[in-house]
Amino acid sequence: MKLRFLNWFFTATLAALLTGCGYNDFQSLDEQTKSAWSEVLNQYQRRADLVPNIVATVKGEAAFEQDTLTRVVEARAKATSMQVTPETLNNPEAFAKFQAAQGELSSALSRLLVVTENYPNLKANQGFQDLRVQLEGTENRIAVARNRYIQAVQAYNVLARSFPSNLTAMVFGYGVKPTFTVQNEAQISTPPAVNFEKK
Repeated sequence: MKLRFLNWFFTATLAALLTGCGYNDFQSLDEQTKSAWSEVLNQYQRRADLVPNIVATVKGEAAFEQDTLTRVVEARAKATSMQVTPETLNNPEAFAKFQAAQGELSSALSRLLVVTENYPNLKANQGFQDLRVQLEGTENRIAVARNRYIQAVQAYNVLARSFPSNLTAMVFGYGVKPTFTVQNEAQISTPPAVNFEKK
């Protein structure tokens, strides 16, 4: 009778421990973060594919500032040359380098679009307008994909840091995943100066 009770108690305790360990939750959330990251990469690739078309259109329409075009082309080359693997998600340094490369491309494209405002022929070109709309739409898609990735990483990291699933994380090596960060937080937290005075 005592042996049967001990067997039952051991089985019940083991079942309770396995249900609360979170192993399956880690598998599910890890796959969600990978899937969300794939969507971010998909949108980055879409943007990278649009850049040559925009550069070609601008070259064809404007006596353009070559320096700006060169920066866009170089930033695209740098952003697309980085090898991104599933391990990138678990390596904060590699993740930061990838983010920096994508940030440089975003910055270069922003400068390109601002400078093109000075070229009336270019602004009137329907092909350029279509490309610009596609690029703006892609930037919005990137923002949505990043947000989904941030949410997936948040759910994963909460599981990795909460008790008792943090014990499972330690046993199986499920570390906290890096999330998107802002390059210069102080700069973007300063409100822009608006000045309507004529010069």
